[in-house]
Amino acid sequence: MVTDAPRIAEPPAEFDTYQLVLLVRPDVLPDHDEATIDLLHHQHLGHFADMRDAGHLVASGPLSEQPDEHWRGICIYRTGSVEEARRLAELDPAVIAGRFTLEVMTWRTPKGALTWS
Repeated sequence: MVTDAPRIAEPPAEFDTYQLVLLVRPDVLPDHDEATIDLLHHQHLGHFADMRDAGHLVASGPLSEQPDEHWRGICIYRTGSVEEARRLAELDPAVIAGRFTLEVMTWRTPKGALTWS
């Protein structure tokens, strides 16, 4: 129900904690030929599959209609620390090749608010 009065609510008693990784395209991309870019893209997707299989990555995907075109994708890790999420995200071949840089932060949601298949 929508009303004119702001709703008052208590903060959540518990939170689930994730690490949010923002993949950012640098201002200047390394000079790669099309075959290398294609290979890096497939290795990038393979890295996500490995991270999911290992239980570190909950979800990932590209962005569209973002306010900054440099923002290319989001990954949601559950590693226990920003440092560990950064370490794992830096293993991405596309990051190693300079196609992306990373912004890593903690993200909390009310406990049980999200379910992942």
